[in-house]
Amino acid sequence: MEIKQHALAGTLESSDVQIMIAPANNGISIDLISDVKKQFGKQIEATVRQVLAAYAIENADVQVIDKGALDLVIKARAIAVVERAIEAKDLNWEVL
Repeated sequence: MEIKQHALAGTLESSDVQIMIAPANNGISIDLISDVKKQFGKQIEATVRQVLAAYAIENADVQVIDKGALDLVIKARAIAVVERAIEAKDLNWEVL
């Protein structure tokens, strides 16, 4: 599937995550900003990549600004940002 537009999901509040996504042509690039990057950076990135893979996204520039979000919040925000970026008309329930 193709990213059609820039999109944003989430906030910069404590225990949340803000994810921005943009179209790209060079594969998936994830820029992670987090105070707990050393401890949880690989897991945060893996969660985002899992959602992108579920939507068959092969090219995207993603920026993740983590403020201590739990894994389920990261997944929910990633799903929301992809749904917005692909201009989905109906929610893909299989991804959930």
